[in-house]
Amino acid sequence: MPSLRSDAAAERFVTTADLTEYDLSGFKPMRFEVEPKSAALNMRLPPKLLDAVKARARALGIPYTRYVRMLLEKAVL
Repeated sequence: MPSLRSDAAAERFVTTADLTEYDLSGFKPMRFEVEPKSAALNMRLPPKLLDAVKARARALGIPYTRYVRMLLEKAVL
């Protein structure tokens, strides 16, 4: 896949490229957050639990705060 430096370049590529020429098997689903966050939550956790949360988030390649938010959304929404 070529490196695309702008949304416009990506749009041009997607509309003109034959994606069957590329191996997309290594792609992972992505999730984009566009809704602004206006409320804050402050939590105290045991260090061992926080370390485990950070490790799991790191393995997923996302910030640990986003990982916690994803877990909360999945649990209550």
